[in-house]
Amino acid sequence: MAKRKSGTDYDKYFFDAKARNKKTKMDGNKKKKLLILYGIVFVFALAYFIFIISGLPSLEQLENPKPQLATKVYTIDGELLGTISIQNRIETKIDSLPPYMANALISTEDRKFYTHWGVDLTRFIKAMIKNVLTFRHEGASTITKQLAKNLYHFKVKDENIFQTVTRKIREWITAVQIEKTFTKKEILQLYLNVSYFGRGAYGVESAARVYFNKKGKDLTLPECALFVALLKSPVYYDPVKHPKHAITRRNQVMYNMVDNDMLSEAEYEKLDKQPIDLVSEKINSNPTIAPYFMEYVRQQLVSMADKYGYDLYRDGLNVYTSIDYKMQQIANKAAADHLKEYQALFNRDWNWNSHKALLASIMDRAIKDSHEYNLAQTTQEKAQVYNRLKYEPDFIDSVKKAATTIQVGFVVIDPTNGQIRAMVGGENQDFGRGLNHVVGIKRQPGSAFKPFTYTVAIDNGYFPAYTLLNQKFNYNGWSPDNFENDYGGYMTLRQALAHSINVIAGRLTISNMAPPSQVVKYAHRMGIESPLEAFPSIALGTSSVSPLELTSAYGTFADNGIHVSPISILKIEDKNGILIDKFVPEFTEAISPQTASIMVSMLEDVVNYGTGAGIRRFFQYPAAGKTGTTQNFSDAWYVGFTPQLVAGVWVGFDDHRVKFTSSYGQGARAAAPIWGRFMEGTYKALNLPVKYFQMASGIDTVSFCKTTMDLGDARLATPYCPSIVRDIINSKNPPPKCEIHGGSGSRIKKEEHKGDSGW
Repeated sequence: MAKRKSGTDYDKYFFDAKARNKKTKMDGNKKKKLLILYGIVFVFALAYFIFIISGLPSLEQLENPKPQLATKVYTIDGELLGTISIQNRIETKIDSLPPYMANALISTEDRKFYTHWGVDLTRFIKAMIKNVLTFRHEGASTITKQLAKNLYHFKVKDENIFQTVTRKIREWITAVQIEKTFTKKEILQLYLNVSYFGRGAYGVESAARVYFNKKGKDLTLPECALFVALLKSPVYYDPVKHPKHAITRRNQVMYNMVDNDMLSEAEYEKLDKQPIDLVSEKINSNPTIAPYFMEYVRQQLVSMADKYGYDLYRDGLNVYTSIDYKMQQIANKAAADHLKEYQALFNRDWNWNSHKALLASIMDRAIKDSHEYNLAQTTQEKAQVYNRLKYEPDFIDSVKKAATTIQVGFVVIDPTNGQIRAMVGGENQDFGRGLNHVVGIKRQPGSAFKPFTYTVAIDNGYFPAYTLLNQKFNYNGWSPDNFENDYGGYMTLRQALAHSINVIAGRLTISNMAPPSQVVKYAHRMGIESPLEAFPSIALGTSSVSPLELTSAYGTFADNGIHVSPISILKIEDKNGILIDKFVPEFTEAISPQTASIMVSMLEDVVNYGTGAGIRRFFQYPAAGKTGTTQNFSDAWYVGFTPQLVAGVWVGFDDHRVKFTSSYGQGARAAAPIWGRFMEGTYKALNLPVKYFQMASGIDTVSFCKTTMDLGDARLATPYCPSIVRDIINSKNPPPKCEIHGGSGSRIKKEEHKGDSGW
């Protein structure tokens, strides 16, 4: 036997009491630390388990899924405008559906459906290994797990990795509970009743009516296969927008049935060539005359959901809005009639051969934004998709058409209470989820911004008959041109605004008459919310704004200087009619009534003999407004008002580089006719009374009415002027001791009239 060395741990433990005690103490400390560590892990695990359980549906929820009630949206005149819901759903029994509906679903989504207990572990492990090895994302979800997700909506927006793991665990647990609660047949039935098939259709019965206008029991095998295809992506495989994608995926679903011995090869070869015969190319399961307004309201309701604690898509709310059903119909027709005429005019003039560089840029962006390009995983795959789409005729044509489609943003507001009466958010009036050109764009308003500059000048003590030189100037390198390069001598402010003279508007901002910083301040007070740059060029509308805020700001003129913030939702009630909340707009004293009256009078002349005179082809009642055209005819505007309504029109293109090709892109021609058509139709259909603009008290009548004595232009006197003032203008002889004052607001001075006139 080998002799042990002295001083080993063995000797220390058996022959050295101190070492033995120290060792025992260390071992004890290690055990304590391990116990503490185990305790901490256990506490966290228990807490996480409780957290997981707390987010699971109750047994009652599992056995009786909560009915989902649509939110109903009403117009101000009591019409049902539309509904907001997750489920446009008609429930059906699985026995009433063709057997190949379930066969197609199982063959594609979950081939082990009848053998697993809610979670397919084998498939899950294989999918995870494949994901790691190929860097792809392949799911391993079962039908039951998808049902759990569809029923109880575990997913939250922009979830992190912890939330994702938690959600998946909850879905797995719920899937197992569903398997324990329902039979396989009941699970299939529930799944087919709650799944989303696109176009607002929830459930296969609803989808059958939306896409094919038939009952579920009458569906053919290819139609059932299409619905299973839509489960993967109702957008990418939409048979209306992407028919080729839809047919390819539908055929793949049918081939899955062949592979799963549920369809013969011969039958497949007969069916895969069949087209998709839809009931209509304009499928809309939830029709509404104001789709963009509905989406605008929906977004507001979503933002308020946390505050009021409602579920917008399930609680059956009653929402009462400001929209007027008849006005909306008239607005739709006015916009559609004008755009049809104008699109044909533009198409005759536009030639892509003259814009090859622009087309290349637009194509590049369109390809990179395409769903197919973004689905590609590797650089090589993306390059293949790019090169194919670049030369695909159908894709090129669709991009060209989208780029050259004339868009519109048109909104109508009651200026006295800010209530939106009509909204046309785009050229396509059947689709409200696209870009809303009333609230979703910001463009330069051009000359439509000039009234705010003139407002500052009037409020600073100048008057409509004040004259400025209509000649070019150079102010630190800025030298604006008049539209038709027409220059002359002196011109009154009233004439300059009516004819939209750029040089005069520019002179207002380079002088102390309307300093840019003051114009910014006034515009914001009157309803412009977008940031504005305080440069002299602001007079020509170089800062971008949205059609809604510009229209709302014009309402300040119509409402005697009071700005009322735009409002669309008046009140919300629950499903039992109990009030949740009422909504009122904000009122702001933006400018004085006197300044507003003077500006209304000047803007009336824009319509009576200025750039807005074209609306008189349609509308003969009292009206005021201003046209706007931006550089190179990019954007066309017209914003105008009557004593009862203010309405704003923007017309242009989604891609700002596509422009009108000549002067037909002016606001007076491209935008104003929509305003005129609408007002004409509204006043006739609704039998609105003729009202006139009322002059505010306290205005210096002589200053307001007179023109430059050198011009002697009596035409600029308005109906508000006493006859004696018009006589004075014509005779060029002011009354004795008659003091001429300009301005309004705090600067208003009452005239002193002493003499033969008796004033």
